[in-house]
Amino acid sequence: MSCKAQTYPLRTYTEIPENAYLKDTNNELPSYEGTWRGSWNNKTIFITFKKITNTYDSVLKYYKDFLIGKFKVVDINGNILFNNTSISDDKSKIDGGKFRKKDGKYSLSYDDSDLCGRNGYITIQFTDAAKTKLEWILSEGEVIIDKDCFYYGQTWPEPLPKNIILTKQ
Repeated sequence: MSCKAQTYPLRTYTEIPENAYLKDTNNELPSYEGTWRGSWNNKTIFITFKKITNTYDSVLKYYKDFLIGKFKVVDINGNILFNNTSISDDKSKIDGGKFRKKDGKYSLSYDDSDLCGRNGYITIQFTDAAKTKLEWILSEGEVIIDKDCFYYGQTWPEPLPKNIILTKQ
């Protein structure tokens, strides 16, 4: 006898039962995949989104499809300020959630243990029908820089833009 978990689309806004699968049934996530570029404060970010499928979320207790993001930030002279593009997918600092009910934006979380726990929530949405422009909004979480943090007593770095339009490369 075999048993198959129930599958739900990403835009499900009801409670998902344990061991179910929140699946990209409408194939929406591939439009976000690839490398995106944007500039702010004399810096340029290159962020690559990748779709991850059928991964178990031990907190939510179900399987899901989602996006991860890896980024590189360079200054106006081309010096690399931040680069996590070579880390493994399971260590990505940006992980997707799902589409929000209130506005349809895709939500992601940001957690950077390499920057003393810098964190926040990101929403993205396309701004054009061709899906070549992406609005990015970062709402930073609260972080306390204690004396164990290597940025203690220094200027806090800005690895990600707060609000930017990214262009698909």
